[in-house]
Amino acid sequence: MLREFDATRRSFLKIGAALGGGLLLGVRVAGGAAAAVKPPQAKTTTFAPNAWVRIGSDDSITVIIDRSEMGQGVLTSLAMLVAEELEVPLEKLRTEFAPAAPVYVNKLSGVQSTGGSTSIRNGWEALREAGATAREMLIAAAAQKWQVARDGCRAEAGAVIHPDGQQRLSYGALADRAARLPAPQAVKLKDPEKFSIIGKPTTGLDIPAKVNGSASFGIDVRLPGMLTAVVARCPVFGGTVKSFDAKAARQVSGVRRVVTIDSGVAVVADNFWSASRGRERLNPSWDEGALAGLDSAAIRRRFAQVADQPGSEQRAVGDVAKGLAAAAHRIEAEYETPYLAHAAMEPMNCTVLLGKDRCDVWAPTQAQTAAQVETARLTGLPQDAVHIHTTFVGCGFGRRLNQDFVSEAVQVAKAIDRPVQLLWTISDDLQHDHYRPANLTRLQGGLNAKGRMRAWRQRIVGPRMALGGVDIPYAIPNLRIEQHEVDPGVPSGPWRSVGASQNAFIVESFIDELAHAAGADPYEFRRGLLGKTSRHRGVLELAAHQAGWGSPLPKHQGRGIAVYFCFGSWVAEVAEMELSPQGDLRVRRVVVAIDCGRTVNPDGVAAQMEGAVAFALTAALRGEITLADGRVMQTNFNDYPLLTMAEMPAVEVHIMPSDQPPGGVGEPGVPPLAPAVGNAIFAASGKRLRRLPFGTRIV
Repeated sequence: MLREFDATRRSFLKIGAALGGGLLLGVRVAGGAAAAVKPPQAKTTTFAPNAWVRIGSDDSITVIIDRSEMGQGVLTSLAMLVAEELEVPLEKLRTEFAPAAPVYVNKLSGVQSTGGSTSIRNGWEALREAGATAREMLIAAAAQKWQVARDGCRAEAGAVIHPDGQQRLSYGALADRAARLPAPQAVKLKDPEKFSIIGKPTTGLDIPAKVNGSASFGIDVRLPGMLTAVVARCPVFGGTVKSFDAKAARQVSGVRRVVTIDSGVAVVADNFWSASRGRERLNPSWDEGALAGLDSAAIRRRFAQVADQPGSEQRAVGDVAKGLAAAAHRIEAEYETPYLAHAAMEPMNCTVLLGKDRCDVWAPTQAQTAAQVETARLTGLPQDAVHIHTTFVGCGFGRRLNQDFVSEAVQVAKAIDRPVQLLWTISDDLQHDHYRPANLTRLQGGLNAKGRMRAWRQRIVGPRMALGGVDIPYAIPNLRIEQHEVDPGVPSGPWRSVGASQNAFIVESFIDELAHAAGADPYEFRRGLLGKTSRHRGVLELAAHQAGWGSPLPKHQGRGIAVYFCFGSWVAEVAEMELSPQGDLRVRRVVVAIDCGRTVNPDGVAAQMEGAVAFALTAALRGEITLADGRVMQTNFNDYPLLTMAEMPAVEVHIMPSDQPPGGVGEPGVPPLAPAVGNAIFAASGKRLRRLPFGTRIV
């Protein structure tokens, strides 16, 4: 049965239920300085059968979360995987974030990290096995205590039930005995038909803590004697400091030290205000380096020049030159996407306590292994002497896979011999990000006299990260994708859905152009190029049906459709928009259909699709980082604006039922949005926009 979600109604009801019912007994940051202080308790035995499950003789049950929680809901979904097999209600669980350790390495990335929509895909079997292992050992412990056959016992609601059905022992009562048993070599996982937790809509376990303010983010960490640091960085990428006025900075009350580090000059003070005022007085002089003259127009010209030449082959089917030559109708287009910032709500920050033999780092990071390796490199300590304490993350989007903020904090801590919290401002982050790179793409398409696809040539130019994520599922007899890797020197990094975020706009906009050139309905044109059993086709049909594709719309309104695969999942989106008489653009409704395999938490999937629409619509309408004289021109949210609540469209999410292994969810909802909106703009106005952002007025 398809599940539909109304975002506003669901949010209010679920938050109310969470606060009233107390779905979370405890969310703690492992080792976090801001964790709640608890009264002394009697000594307890802890049963720890593996790296993810801790059961105390006091009946506490803790699940170790080995991924970063940044609003995408993995704390809840990963806990659900364990709870399902452990046979324990979610409300009995506590959660802690895992330390950096080899056992928590993400097998899909090779490091302990959270990215690429891999958390559930990586944990689907491992965490269920962790819960099942604990369950089997607890059942064995109960059978041993009762001196009965193990097969007659069963686990239920955090206890083991005697074969007579009357006696029961809580997991806590069995913890000591279970801890002395050997772990089984293999365990049988539950039949999906018997799932009672997986697949059920579940409120985020961390919502109450985030609503009442007890959740500890990186920026919340406080240590005794802690100082605060901010950094003055060269406004041009790769530039270095020549001189600065440390004396003037130290004259600000509260400023303790001025320290030169790799990225610039750090001002260390008693508080953020004093550190910021000290930074203002540094009056630094910079050697701006080789990128001092870099600007957006020059980057665009360079990409266009390179696009004139054949590139290296990324994919080839048939003979595209012959296909184009034989085409009755030939269509050409050039598409552009800009540099984009991550614009996370919680600025970059990191707190470091450096001792002689160990270093503790509190960070809202997406990459525990990278943070640990970088800290070990800078301090000279063994890697296992570096302790990474992951906090809640106030947005990531891939930005926190880079560890520049951790590196800066460790360098400052080395220089001052005091615990220090390094803070960036929003302006710091917008102007010194690792951006989603720009790209430029030339396309040629060929149709025969009956409007059927004969050929497709695509040539992409940009930094390496802008070349990937190209998904063309259509049955095109002659197809060639070429690429030119050109990096102007602007720092780039993963941005939610990476290359798919921009290449979906290009692919799904151009296929729309070809549909109109063929005189065909854009939905039917796509559908005819997809196999009958294609999962692309499944979500395309679902989205079109739920959106009422083909039904009439008022004048100056339009619908656009797009479908894309990335990170293990298929998503189709239909956008409905309208233009005012003045040309003001408003996206009124977005219908999303997703096939992400077996769903762990439908509520979480819906929330991620809703968030992806907001994130992608911001980028499609407004997102652009521009450079002049080597400098990023955007300084804050006044000139890098985000979508407002008043501009948010109604979002409907429909989940395809599936018994296939889980796919990703955090990223796949982003790519189809921009082309769906662009195609809707064309449907309403007849204007084809081939460059992002679209803006909010069509003239």
